Amino acid sequence: MTKADTFKTLHEGPQILVLPNAWDAASAAMMEDAGARAVATSSAAVAWAHGYADGDLLPVPALLAAIDEMARVLKVPLTADIEGGYSDDLAAVADTVRGVVAAGAAGINFEDGGRSPDLHARKIETARKTAGAGLFINARIDVYLRGLAQGEAALAETLRRAELYRSAGADGIFVPGPTDDDLLATLAREIALPLNVMGRGGVSPAGRLQELGVRRLSSATGPFRAAYAALGRAMEAYLADGDAGALAQAGQGAPDLNKRFGPA
Repeated sequence: MTKADTFKTLHEGPQILVLPNAWDAASAAMMEDAGARAVATSSAAVAWAHGYADGDLLPVPALLAAIDEMARVLKVPLTADIEGGYSDDLAAVADTVRGVVAAGAAGINFEDGGRSPDLHARKIETARKTAGAGLFINARIDVYLRGLAQGEAALAETLRRAELYRSAGADGIFVPGPTDDDLLATLAREIALPLNVMGRGGVSPAGRLQELGVRRLSSATGPFRAAYAALGRAMEAYLADGDAGALAQAGQGAPDLNKRFGPA
């Protein structure tokens, strides 16, 4: 079974797929070693790690290099967040998808953002034609995250887009933003594809989400923020008094990445 096949089966249950989001080879390796059954990238975290803001600004060569570095050190499947495809030109989107697959991704996360849903559906169709049936396409709907509609109108528009993207070739639907259990249960029931939600404050733990019918939980930028918040605190303390011993103590328990990445 290929990694792409394995990744698809992880959405079929019975256990919800809890996905951590990495940004480089070291973070991806740590996530796998901690027990992740698959690893995702976070577009924002990858962009920040390379000195770019999130929002289709990361140069595609940097994206592909990051995916290649992560896929090289992982035994589990890797799915790549490619934002909106980094272009509205379908030929350019096809080139990016082709490169992502060649770099080792078993799936992509593909967001509509503030774009026309019809344009995003054409992008999904392009990705499907380019990559074939093997690539898991997770279509992200940003109605709730961006506040594009409210209440019943938001639900109706989300469900409309979900069906549009399913028809275009998506394998899963990602609806970031909602935290209410009743709303998540409705989305899981009404959407014909596996539902992915974003882990954030107020979202129920994985076990409860599984009961609601959610098939995939993403950590988004949480791991990056946790790591860099700890780094920021350690640096402030070190630079305040130059106490290298305290810095060494703060690093206790870090993995031996030299051993992890060395010859087998």
